[in-house]
Amino acid sequence: HHLGWAVYDADVTAARYEQMLGAKFKLQPIYELQDIYGRPAKLKVYYGAFAGIAIEIIEPFEGDTPHATFLREHGEGIQHLGIWVPDVKKATEDLLAKGARLDRMMAEIMGKESGYCRGKGGSMHIADVSQGNLGANGIVGGSFGIATGDALSAKLRGTGQVAVCFFGDGAANQGILLETANMAVIWDLPAIYLCENNQYGEHTPFESVTGVREIVERAKGLGMEGVRIDGSDVLAVHQAVSEGVAKARGGGGPTFIEAVTYRFRGHHVGDAAPYRTKEELGWWMENKDPIHLLGRQMSKARMATAAQLDEIQQRVEEEVLAAVEFARNEPDPDPAQALEDVYA
Repeated sequence: HHLGWAVYDADVTAARYEQMLGAKFKLQPIYELQDIYGRPAKLKVYYGAFAGIAIEIIEPFEGDTPHATFLREHGEGIQHLGIWVPDVKKATEDLLAKGARLDRMMAEIMGKESGYCRGKGGSMHIADVSQGNLGANGIVGGSFGIATGDALSAKLRGTGQVAVCFFGDGAANQGILLETANMAVIWDLPAIYLCENNQYGEHTPFESVTGVREIVERAKGLGMEGVRIDGSDVLAVHQAVSEGVAKARGGGGPTFIEAVTYRFRGHHVGDAAPYRTKEELGWWMENKDPIHLLGRQMSKARMATAAQLDEIQQRVEEEVLAAVEFARNEPDPDPAQALEDVYA
């Protein structure tokens, strides 16, 4: 049971739909650009059912700038910039969620000076601290410590901010989750631990390496409230996160959310995903594509016509292609700055 469409504004919903398309279409040119440096690019992509998760995470914060972290962000940038997020292996889309600019993101992916990190972050380490995106890293489970520390900082400073930690089913087996989540529980930290269970830890089915059938079962052992939702259902994600944010801001401590979703492409560019069947992939793409599901709901609720949805798609495709062209024409970083921004 979740919030009905009556509580949604048509313009806001259309904006969410457009952001999800932005996350999707931004990835398509990347596949075509993988040889721009003379070698295949091993980009980790955020393409598929969980495009809706990052997008709908932002709205409950009502303009605040919570912090978020990810592991290799590729879609959450578009969708989550403005949440405290320390890791998830999909970092570029994470920037787009809260309004990150497509042109600067594409420039970063191509290693250009005008990118968000002046070309030093690449596809895996894009960040914009000013917008609450603490950046991504290449460490599985690396976000747990960063997000929990951010939550402690928010509580001590009394800012009302909430830390959102995105991680995958593979990272759910890392020991640091127990240590940091335990701290969050005993200190009632304002945090949300959001597991994007896309069924595979790189190439391994999560069931074969996980001792529970549902990852959310871990929440009880951590002493934390847990909820399992359909990660393709925008309303379900919105409600779960809204409740977690309200609880955190009310001093109720952290929440564990398992969003069940799926990856429509391989773990990285060049991964043909031979470890899963065409039938399995086909079922998820046909039944659990969050963009198609949201579009159908919008049409059913008379929020948008088919022509209006097509117009949004066309506009987004043009914006993405313009971002690619912008990045292609931007200058490379000056080699002299290689040792700038280096900390030890």
